Amino acid sequence: MIDPELKYCPQCQDEYRPDISNCGVCGMELVSGEQFQDMNKSTAEKRAARKGDLSADDQLVNIQGGPLNDMRQLEELLNAERIGTVVAGDERNCGQGCCPSNFFLQVRQEDAPDAHAIIAEEHQRLTALADHGGEHMDEVYNPDSGQATCPACGFTFQTFTTTSCPDCGLNFG
Repeated sequence: MIDPELKYCPQCQDEYRPDISNCGVCGMELVSGEQFQDMNKSTAEKRAARKGDLSADDQLVNIQGGPLNDMRQLEELLNAERIGTVVAGDERNCGQGCCPSNFFLQVRQEDAPDAHAIIAEEHQRLTALADHGGEHMDEVYNPDSGQATCPACGFTFQTFTTTSCPDCGLNFG
């Protein structure tokens, strides 16, 4: 139940006292309970307006490719959002389950932008990428340089003492 007197994080949906302005978890600016209710109502209306199950007349597009288990997980995620999906094997798929194959998750062409956004949001949630800046992602580990900055966490360390980041454990070996 959303209390209109409290504040809420639009990102992680945590609840806060009215005097707090930013989320303690993700740093987002908080919105009032009324604004949060309106956001949720808008999202629910958008979800309800989607067609759901696919029909033979729908024009489908591939939005993601990968192993069958991964595509099934994404299919479940999108189906919960009323986006109709189908998982199709590529031309190498013999249909017997014995041939290694790549599978494709397909959705209606008009649902593709929403599907991409939902998958990207889930990826950020699962990998905690939203909690980390990308300011160190171009760093390269060079054992001969004497010093390195970890591309994952930004920790600076001596390369002659280790082949992994002493702070986060990322292995460069």
